[in-house]
Amino acid sequence: MKTTIPISLKIAVLGKIKPTAEERKHLSGIVSYLMEKIDTTASELGMHDISARLVGSAARGTWVSGTHDLDLFIMFPEHTSREELEKLGMLIAREIAKEAEKWEERYAEHPYINMRFRGFDVDLVPCFRVPSAASIKSAVDRTPFHNEFITQNIAGLEDEVLLLKQFMRAGGVYGSELRTQGFSGYLTELLVIHFGSFENVLSAGCDWHPGLVIDLKGHGTLKHSDPLVVIDPTDPKRNVAAALSIDKFGRFIDICRSFFEDPAVELFFPPPVDPLIDLEILERIDIRKSAIIAVVFKTPDVVDDVLYPQLYKMEQSAAALLEQYDFTVFKTGSWAGKDTVVLLELESSIMPDVRKHIGPPVWMRKHAEAFRSKYEGSEDVFSMYIENGKYVVDIRRKYPDAGTLLRSRLSTCSLGKQLTSSVTGGFEVLEGAEICRITDPDFRVFLRGMI
Repeated sequence: MKTTIPISLKIAVLGKIKPTAEERKHLSGIVSYLMEKIDTTASELGMHDISARLVGSAARGTWVSGTHDLDLFIMFPEHTSREELEKLGMLIAREIAKEAEKWEERYAEHPYINMRFRGFDVDLVPCFRVPSAASIKSAVDRTPFHNEFITQNIAGLEDEVLLLKQFMRAGGVYGSELRTQGFSGYLTELLVIHFGSFENVLSAGCDWHPGLVIDLKGHGTLKHSDPLVVIDPTDPKRNVAAALSIDKFGRFIDICRSFFEDPAVELFFPPPVDPLIDLEILERIDIRKSAIIAVVFKTPDVVDDVLYPQLYKMEQSAAALLEQYDFTVFKTGSWAGKDTVVLLELESSIMPDVRKHIGPPVWMRKHAEAFRSKYEGSEDVFSMYIENGKYVVDIRRKYPDAGTLLRSRLSTCSLGKQLTSSVTGGFEVLEGAEICRITDPDFRVFLRGMI
């Protein structure tokens, strides 16, 4: 039964997540310094038509206290070539980064710099200054238009966005990166603008179904197979919710319903999850009576948005390999730290040495004789007989043990370029209690959610 959210609850949550005046002043000072530095550097390099712009939640007043992320765009005229943008944009960004505590070059559609600067995580991103989102030359070019739309429509709703972001973060559905596959910051802002409040978003979320379309500007139906379609008000061809997986979509529906059953501050600030200790791992394995297998290898040096799609692909490939040899896979999951772990839960990791292989009907002479000729007298055949009119052989199973199968055949699976390289370099297969050898606390937290 839906209830009204107590004002006292909102006040209590906002008291913890709304930036203080001091925080805002500090952020404003850092932004002003960096933007001036960009302008000065560009001028010194003879580039007088370059401008800097702050985008994202920091620009829109929808950032949560303690999250010190800044997105600064170095904007080039539309006529600039892609080669010039990358060369000159990175030249300016590297000069700015000289004052950073640390920095690194990253690559999305084109290079940018991520740096740690006076306590802030800052992205310096070259982009084209285009007249409309319909004219973008690279994916990042549409972000300033997102900024403009939100700024024009968010006034008075900033606190509602903060509440929704914190609620989603606590529920594990916030973040559009491929590791999370959840709701982006821009998507949460659009939902609040569309529904009018945090409470209204949650109330609507209780009754969502896959295929829901939200079209703030009335651009028309956009054909997508995604669970949720939110048409970008600045670009009618784009689904803002494209990164949202069906599981995170379902998870959001679930936490919305839980909230109205019992609105509580704990749903915004859940207690920390303790890592499983060895005894708990062993107890859970014993209670489940299933087979837990972990494939462990060195994590490749790639960004998460490259790593995690390959990890999900590896989970599917490993499960398909096991099922090809008659093992039943209940669940898969993956975790990455210094090492990467792909976790598989099976009904059993051991199969009988014998398996039943059914051939053609006896009266299909050509096929039947070929079948009989192939298996008759083979040392791997225990017996041959006719059942329901068909030849049947009881044959020796090639891989009766799942661990042996993975050790022998995993590298032949489709894993993705970087993972193939890492797995080829060496991997371990741990079974049951052997998983206790993985001592990383973050893995132990992940494992708590898996078994």
